[in-house]
Amino acid sequence: MDESHLKQLSKSLKGELHFDEVTRRFYATDASAYRELPQAVAIPKDSDDIKNLVAFANEHKIGLIPRTGGTSLAGQVVGNGIVVDVSKYFNQVIEINAEEKWVRVQPGIIRDDLNKHLLGHGLLFGPETSTASRAMIGGMIGNNSCGSNSIIYGSTREHLLEAEVILSDGSEATLKSLSNDQFNGKCNGEAESERERQIYKEVKGMLSDKNNRDQIEKEFPKKSIPRRNTGYAIDILANHKPFNKSGEDFNLCRLFAGSEGTLGFLIEAKLNLVPILKGAKALVCLHFNDLIESLKANVIAVKHKPNASELIDHYILECTKENIEQRQNRFFVKGDPKVILVVELLRETEEELTKAIDAMISELRQASLGFHYPILRGEDMPKIWSLRKAGLGLLGNIPGDAKAVPVVEDTAVDTDDLPDYIEEFEA
Repeated sequence: MDESHLKQLSKSLKGELHFDEVTRRFYATDASAYRELPQAVAIPKDSDDIKNLVAFANEHKIGLIPRTGGTSLAGQVVGNGIVVDVSKYFNQVIEINAEEKWVRVQPGIIRDDLNKHLLGHGLLFGPETSTASRAMIGGMIGNNSCGSNSIIYGSTREHLLEAEVILSDGSEATLKSLSNDQFNGKCNGEAESERERQIYKEVKGMLSDKNNRDQIEKEFPKKSIPRRNTGYAIDILANHKPFNKSGEDFNLCRLFAGSEGTLGFLIEAKLNLVPILKGAKALVCLHFNDLIESLKANVIAVKHKPNASELIDHYILECTKENIEQRQNRFFVKGDPKVILVVELLRETEEELTKAIDAMISELRQASLGFHYPILRGEDMPKIWSLRKAGLGLLGNIPGDAKAVPVVEDTAVDTDDLPDYIEEFEA
């Protein structure tokens, strides 16, 4: 692209536009193995800046790449267009409604920082990635992030109530739950713009066709897998009203979450909040000499209704031996296990918790799964999660040329199928 066009664009923005090589190289990567030099990096100050960028992109046939924390593991914020970084100016909590349990935020707020704002209300935003101390809400929505506690909180999609977005023609739209009448109204001219009307009308035309719905039902992932990171979640939309009379009210947020910034540019989100869980809690750190054995144990563990079930494999465990900080967090490790499965259990009372732990360990022993079952409580629990979360950074900093390379990212597999899947995958 001619640099004069970028200079002209720069003059129209209240924020920043960088097209020097150093800045472009900074933004040529995320936390993945992918590298691609963008043509420019924009740091918009407000929604008008984003609209200007959309108009410029349309005029010059160039892509916009929304970016927040850059913690993506599969190259989602890497590309040869204009990277648009909203982390600097779009990072505010706009409104908290503790009574109705929701919050409005801008996409550049860090997930853990948001929960610090909510702490005094006894509420939190549930989904938690391993990078939650630096991952931002916009990226979590784009990726449909979940994390170790997805057993109870699900993924970000289930907590996205509304999304204020800028569409491909520069118009604004509010994606939210709609009654059948409201949905039909959007299709028939009551939309905020002609582009929004077209979107609803085309979705209605596609999903009103039973042959399309049957094909979606046949080809999309099993219903027992709630995560959708293998494309757009059209199957979820097809199960909403008006296409399924017993479904939820239609909400394009279900499609927008997980779409990696390809369907609109997020400028504000209304998120569902949940009460901070209270009660007696413990971690059972199951030790195994074999990966497949640990996955078979996980099938048993999830039957006991844990809050989380997270695997720490041989590679992470080896890295933590050489790290000064994480070596101290290995105090619970016995011998040299190939895998540790961390199962978090929460019950109302200590008595109920002890009973649940004993029942789970007893079933594992009967199945001859595992060789050590330490139970951690209180201040020891965060140390284990710190060990787990440190894994990615430690793997990326192994001395020498050999590096861990992401090959398959965010694959979702039914728990019961997982042992066979991994065995075949490893072979």
